[in-house]
Amino acid sequence: MGFDFNHFLELIPEINTAFLQTIYMISISLAVAIVIGLPVGILLYVTDKGLFWENKTVQRILGFVVNLVRSIPFIILLVALIPLTEWIVKTTIGPTAASVSLSVAAIPFFARIVETSLREIDKGVIEAAIAAGATPWMIIKDVLLLEARSSIISGMTLTLISLIGFSAMAGTVGGGGIGDLAIRYGYYRYDNTIMIATVVILIVLVQVIQLAGDFIAKVIDKR
Repeated sequence: MGFDFNHFLELIPEINTAFLQTIYMISISLAVAIVIGLPVGILLYVTDKGLFWENKTVQRILGFVVNLVRSIPFIILLVALIPLTEWIVKTTIGPTAASVSLSVAAIPFFARIVETSLREIDKGVIEAAIAAGATPWMIIKDVLLLEARSSIISGMTLTLISLIGFSAMAGTVGGGGIGDLAIRYGYYRYDNTIMIATVVILIVLVQVIQLAGDFIAKVIDKR
C-alpha cells in the first residue's frame, strides 16, 4: 500500500502531537547541552598543555568522561539510564523521560565541538590578550567565545540535527515524538502512509534547522 492522503488527514492530530513532542525533547536537550557542554568544552581547551589554565589531571579526567559517554551507542545509553531517568522525572516513558538520555548524549557531543572550535583560534590572539593583562575570565568571554562564536553556532546546529536522530530512536522505548509515531503506526501496523509522512517531516525539519544555522553562523562571522 502506498501513500493514502485521506488516511494522512485523519492522522494529522497525532502527527502534530508527535512533532511538538520532538521539538520539546530536542529543545530541552540542546539547552542542557549548552549550559553544561559549553563550560566542559571550554575547560577541555583551556586546561590543555600551553594554555593559561593548564592542568593535565583535569584535562585527562574530563576527556576520559566525555569519550566514555560518546563511545556508548545511544540505544544502549537510553536503556542504561532508565534508573537515572526514573529518579529524575519519576517515569521512564514520554518525551520528558527521553530528554534525560538525550541531554546526557548531547553534553559530551557538544563539548567536543566547542573544544574543536576553540582550537581553530590563532593562539597569537590569546597571547596578545594575556600580554595586555586580561584575566582568564576576560579571555574566555571576550576572546575565545567571541572568536569562535560562528563555529560554535554551527556546532549547535550539528548537535540539534543529531538530537533529532536520537529522539527518533527514543521512540523505540516509548519516548514519544516522531520516532514513536513511526514505530507504533509505520512499523507495528505496516502503515506506509505514516512512515512516509514521518520521514518527510524529519527531512524537512533537518533542512530548515541546517539552513537557519548556516545563515546565523554567516551573519555573526566577523572574519
